[in-house]
Order: sequence, then structure tokens, then C-alpha cells
Amino acid sequence: MTDDWQTDRAEPLAVGPPRRRLTRRERAREERYRRRRKTALVVTLSMLVVVVLVAVFLGSKMWHSLFGGPGDDFAGAGVNDVVIQVHDGDSTTAIGQTLHDNNVVANVKVFVEAADGNAAISAIQPGFYKVRTEIPAADAVDRLADPGNRVGKLVIPEGRQLDDVRDVKTNAVTEGILTLISKASCVDLDGDRHCVSADDLRNTAAGADPAELGVPQWATEPVEALGSDLRRLEGLIAPGSWNIDPSAQPQDILSTLISASATLYEQNGLLDAAAAVNMSPYQILTVASLVQREATPEDFSKVARVIYNRLAERRTLEFDSTVNYPLDRIEVATTDGDRAQLTPWNTYVRPGLPATPICSPSQAALVAAENPEPGDWLYFVTVDMQGTTLFTREYEQHLANIEVAQRNGVLDSAR
Repeated sequence: MTDDWQTDRAEPLAVGPPRRRLTRRERAREERYRRRRKTALVVTLSMLVVVVLVAVFLGSKMWHSLFGGPGDDFAGAGVNDVVIQVHDGDSTTAIGQTLHDNNVVANVKVFVEAADGNAAISAIQPGFYKVRTEIPAADAVDRLADPGNRVGKLVIPEGRQLDDVRDVKTNAVTEGILTLISKASCVDLDGDRHCVSADDLRNTAAGADPAELGVPQWATEPVEALGSDLRRLEGLIAPGSWNIDPSAQPQDILSTLISASATLYEQNGLLDAAAAVNMSPYQILTVASLVQREATPEDFSKVARVIYNRLAERRTLEFDSTVNYPLDRIEVATTDGDRAQLTPWNTYVRPGLPATPICSPSQAALVAAENPEPGDWLYFVTVDMQGTTLFTREYEQHLANIEVAQRNGVLDSAR
């Protein structure tokens, strides 16, 4: 009897060539390969663990900084004074983040909660504020709400020039723009007073490249023409309220102010107005500075017309303000010797406009320069202490008006 189960079983088949025995060198190479793979796996796993731990740490830190947690507020009076900036449009959360980034508060959410309902924080103005590092959120709120902690606030009155000016009659000194900037930059940090000096600002105004000072393209050529004279920047810093960073370098401060002023001038129509009268924006700015110095607001547009009329007839302007400008003084009547001085600004001897604006004109003076009142006047003179100014085209009438001004004590001698 045949065993069917034995005849149906498949016989084992040999697959491939007979297995070759590895040499000692091959076995060592294979062992090194296995060790390297094992090491690489360990390193990869270790790095993965580190990444996970870092992610967990940073995530936890961000979570607690934004949403709070046990002990997420500093205690005590702080460590160091620090200046932070509040930007235009910053929300309370954005301010809190700035404080957190500067190590002032430990947690954004705690600051936001402490500031909730505080009218001073809701209405906080853009600018720079002195606070301290590592202080309680409530303390940070109080410091920001205190106007005394706002620093870097600069106010430039209309008609100021870069340098200080002395009144010849009273000997009073009117602080120039560079002095005002220097004073605005002062801040007390941990008992030490820090200021950007007016001399450093003057040196920078005279020596820095115009492009690095933010000088607009429409003013570059006349600015470069004056070389290293700091007056080349006259008129390019507009009057008004500005915020300057007390920790910034002189060049950065001037560049910020000049760039922002150029933008302001352009937004107010300077470029369009210049194109309409076939003059450069810089020339319009210069005319406005003359208007500012030579007239009171009610007569701005008439004085602007006198300037354009005299330029059109190729007459010298003969403004005492242009004589006084490089002398850094205020004087109603100038002497023959003063008027004979050859300077880039003296319009008694220089035809056309002075080399630069002679001050920072107000918006009203700019509007007058851009839209002068119609008239044929060539002369004007202020005849009383109330500021009454008489305009005429006739020279003989102008001489008569000057006599009135002399009788009223406004002028000591003829213009």
C-alpha cells in the first residue's frame, strides 16, 4: 500500500547559490555598519526629544505670557529704568507685548487685566515712555498713565530756525530747533541723565550725507550746494509735535524728523503747488519761510504776492530777515554795513531767493506761498505796534509809509 501523503508532499527546493561564509574583514565591516545605524538612530531620537522639550518649553512660556498662570507677575520696585515705545494704533495687548518683550511685565494677559477700565491707557498717546524692568503689571499701568514718564516729546513752534536766535533789543534768546531736539532727548535712567547734545546734532547736520539724513529728492541739489554748512537743512524740519527716541543717535533723530516732515509737506500739497506755478518745492518752501518771518498771519498772502511780483520784475527782495538770518539775531532795522554783507542769504545783494529757507514755516505760510493774494504790490511796511502793514506798488507811497512807521517807533531808519 502506497502512502499518498508522502508522495504528495513537496520536496524542498534549494534557492540561490550556496551561502558563502563571510570573511573576518567583511564581518567587521558589517558590524561597523550596524553600529553606525544604531548610533544614528540614537542621535535622531535624542534630537527629536530635545525639539519636543524646547517646543513644550516655548509653548508653555508663550501660553503663560499671553494667558497667565500661577505667579505670572513680578513683585517689587523693579531692576532698571528702560524706555519703551507705544506706536500709533497700538492696542492694550500690543502695549503689553512690548512691555513683555522688554522684560517690564511677566505676562501680557495680567497687564491687559490690570489696564482694563483705565482711561489713561485707553487714550495713551503714541510716543516713548520710561518704565522699569520686572515690575508688577499694575505698576506698569500706573507708570504709563503718568504724563511725567513720557519722554522724547518734541514741540517745534512755527518760524523757528535751526540755531538759537538773539533779540538785539531785549537780548532774549529764542531756542533753535537743534537746542529743542537736544532738550527733548534728555532722559534720567537709574539716576544718570542722558541727552543728545546740540553740538553733536550740529556736527551731524553739517557732515552727514543728505541721503542718510532723509533729505527728500526735491531738496537734495540745494542742500548739497551748501557743502558742510549746517544751514543746508534749514526749513526741512517742519514745526509741530514730534516723538523722538531718546536712545537714538543724532543722525537717526535728524533723519526721522526730516523724512516725516517731507512726507507732511507733500501730503499738504507742496509738490502740486510747485508744479502749478512752475517752481520747485524747495523754492516754495523758501518763499513760505520769508512770509513767516516778514508778516503776521493776516498779511501772509499779500506778502507772498509781493515776493512773486518782485521776482517777476527781477528786483532784489531786500528783506532784513535775510540779512539777520546768518547772524542768528532778530532786528527790525539793519545797518548799511549789515545789508552790504555778501552771504548766500542776503537779498539786498543776492538776486532772487536766499540759498535756503530762513526758518521752518507754518502751514498757513505755506498755504499763502502756494496761493498768494492777487495784487500788484511791490512794497510793504509795518507802521504800528499793532502790526498794521501797508502795501503799495508806488515807491513814493512806500517812503511815506516808512515815515509813518518811524513816527510810531516801529522803524529807526528806512528799510
